[in-house]
Amino acid sequence: MSQSVHPAAASAHLPAFIIAPGETDWLMIAMGIFLLLFVLAIGILYLRLHALPDHLAHHKVQFEIVCVLGLLAMFTHMHIFWIAGLLLALIDIPDFITPFKRIAGATETIANRAEVEREERGELPSGPVIEPRNSAVA
Repeated sequence: MSQSVHPAAASAHLPAFIIAPGETDWLMIAMGIFLLLFVLAIGILYLRLHALPDHLAHHKVQFEIVCVLGLLAMFTHMHIFWIAGLLLALIDIPDFITPFKRIAGATETIANRAEVEREERGELPSGPVIEPRNSAVA
């Protein structure tokens, strides 16, 4: 018998990703690092996407509601809460409270001035004395 290579045997020229026994498999190490970075990147992308409604509604009136909807979506895995939070974050709800606070502050200032003018003239107030809540004069 001769020592010739059988025709069905592997050729002498093996691909680079096949290594000899006992050597370090650099392709497997590179793929492991790539897989770790890929999973980390997908996780960061998922968390950034999940927090998108919170970032959109940061300086709006409905911020707390959007945050609660985001937490519900995260803990229940129901995407409808996330969609509702995103839609609510995109809607601009008018601020009704600030004008009322300004009106109340202006009314308190006017009442305080009227009281000071009556005291300067020596008149006693005819009704009960109303003290302003946020008096700037202490």
